[in-house]
Amino acid sequence: MFDCIIVGAGPAGGTAAYHLAKRGRSVLVLEREALPRYKACSGGVSPAIAQWFDFDFSPAISLKVDSIRYTWKLGDPVEATLNTPEPMWMVKRDVFDHFLIQQAQQKGAELRDQTAVTGIEFKGDHWIVNTSSGALEARYLIAADGAKGPMAKWLGFKERKTRMGAVMEAPRSNSDDRAQFDFGIVKNGFIWNLPKADGYSIGTSTFRGGDSEDLKADLAEYAALAGIDAKNSQVYLHPICTWDGDQTLHTQNAVLAGETACVVDPFTGEGIRPSVFSGMKAAEAIDQALSGDRAALANYTSVIQKEWGVDMVWAQRLAGVFYRIPGIGYKVGVKRPTATDRLGKIMCGEMRYADVATRALKRLSGSLIPGMGG
Repeated sequence: MFDCIIVGAGPAGGTAAYHLAKRGRSVLVLEREALPRYKACSGGVSPAIAQWFDFDFSPAISLKVDSIRYTWKLGDPVEATLNTPEPMWMVKRDVFDHFLIQQAQQKGAELRDQTAVTGIEFKGDHWIVNTSSGALEARYLIAADGAKGPMAKWLGFKERKTRMGAVMEAPRSNSDDRAQFDFGIVKNGFIWNLPKADGYSIGTSTFRGGDSEDLKADLAEYAALAGIDAKNSQVYLHPICTWDGDQTLHTQNAVLAGETACVVDPFTGEGIRPSVFSGMKAAEAIDQALSGDRAALANYTSVIQKEWGVDMVWAQRLAGVFYRIPGIGYKVGVKRPTATDRLGKIMCGEMRYADVATRALKRLSGSLIPGMGG
């Protein structure tokens, strides 16, 4: 009987495993794939996550980036430097996710990869978790199996709303170490091109309305304009669960964390920092519940709502206006010298959307001159 079984070895599952094992709890992480495994993700990580751990992430970082280039259909560029204490980390998710799990294993967590969960059942006061290699038991569960995982549904939560995302993994064509963000090619979204030591991870998604008709075609158009070798690139489609308003994240002896809890930023698509945050808070809640605090899991829901969800309401409002009028948004928003500074501070947790959204929404709405919307 484990104190906690965590389903999914992504950033949320690895973080939760680390913090629970560090507190002396018996933890088992179940992962369907064999680790390390590829994950479709552009791999931009806020260095702010370092504050939640007591080890050095250097072995898991491919590059550190503090220069940013914004473009409109690859033209009209804006160059900016991130004015944050530490540059953004660029990671490969196979390396990063496995590194986190290894830190948890060093604290005593157990990993069983290549082990698919086939069903769950609550019996008396604990969970029975059926897997491809037999049944396991735990007092508590953390569902961190991502946008495609079945755990949320099995635990009785309403169906997750997903959007489609796409990532093109391209070979390195030059020595440009800037993070690049392009607007205008993707309707209702944007393209982000994040460098790694040996290539580029070029991602995209939409953030309002229906899914884009063809994200693969959008990435191909971007690659052609940017001079990127699309022939030797691989494109992966994947679902994304963005924050869509407050929801309950706990049930009988179980909580949702990471993308299973829809913590992805609905304006920028940032998912790793909020997933790590939710994994840490889930571990705290399970630890308190194991110590007899009956309100611990309910408190987890309210902590995520207060410390993440409240600000995501502003992110959602910004997305609703900005992506409706991206041409104007680019001119009056992105091209402002303060824009990168503020977005960098938001992604590093030094600033909140609430601090800037009212003014930004006013500026965007004030620019909606009849006949100028696009």
